[in-house]
Amino acid sequence: MVDQKFLDKAEVLIEALPYIQRFNRKVIVIKYGGSAMIDEKLKENVIADCVLLKLVGFKPIIVHGGGKEISRWVGKVGMEPKFINGLRVTDEETMEVAEMVLNKVNKELVNLVQRLGVKAVGISGKDGELLKVEKKLSDGQDIGFVGDVKEVNPKVLYDLLDKDFLPIVCPIGMDDDYNTYNINADDAACAIAKAMKAEKLAFLTDIEGVYRDANDPSSLISELTVSEAKELVENGDVTGGMIPKLLNCAGAIESGVNRVHILDGRTPHCLLLEIFTNKGIGTAILRDAEEKYYKPKNEE
Repeated sequence: MVDQKFLDKAEVLIEALPYIQRFNRKVIVIKYGGSAMIDEKLKENVIADCVLLKLVGFKPIIVHGGGKEISRWVGKVGMEPKFINGLRVTDEETMEVAEMVLNKVNKELVNLVQRLGVKAVGISGKDGELLKVEKKLSDGQDIGFVGDVKEVNPKVLYDLLDKDFLPIVCPIGMDDDYNTYNINADDAACAIAKAMKAEKLAFLTDIEGVYRDANDPSSLISELTVSEAKELVENGDVTGGMIPKLLNCAGAIESGVNRVHILDGRTPHCLLLEIFTNKGIGTAILRDAEEKYYKPKNEE
């Protein structure tokens, strides 16, 4: 008699099969940040997930942050981190530290991917003029070398994917005068996903997904349409950092991304659970015309 645990493993593989077939050779952009970048075990899990996606036929692109690491190094060199409206004020010295730290993080991720047998290339938005930016203001205030993406040149990413590399992008860009700017990693991931017309854009965060009530864990929303996401913002049902994230998600779908996922990066193998299982985890955001997998009880 075959042990049940082996039969369960076979069932998992069979459940994943239609998703592997559907998304074969499709681009998926993964915004990697939060606790999953700090905890070494979580980091290994995330990278293993990305490698598996690559090996079963996806074309993953990782866009990573590094805010906590930047703050740590800014403190190490005796500088005081400054924030305006939650955005880091990035003067010339801070920008120099940020670029150094982000490139360090970038190459560490390249190393982790290649240890698992997949070729990776780490680049910044400066390479091949991937990310062109303009200065970002915070309520009219100058916050230094912080940029808004105004143009994406995805050729370098297409070239890397065609040569079977896994691209890993750090969110640094240049303006028209070739000055270097730091970019919010969420914004960079969205801009790249739009330009690549990605099949999926996945955000790894420090929350389980989108809640109808932030104080009620049972109010997690499994699926949202673009209209419903905008309605949550307009009604004030979501607050803080979830507002720009949801608006970014909606904008990405309206620009051609097929589906966006907001996942808890603290959950081991959250990417695989969301993409390859019927139930999934986190919150998926989809087009208004797309049929939901989960239907409210009064619609069943």
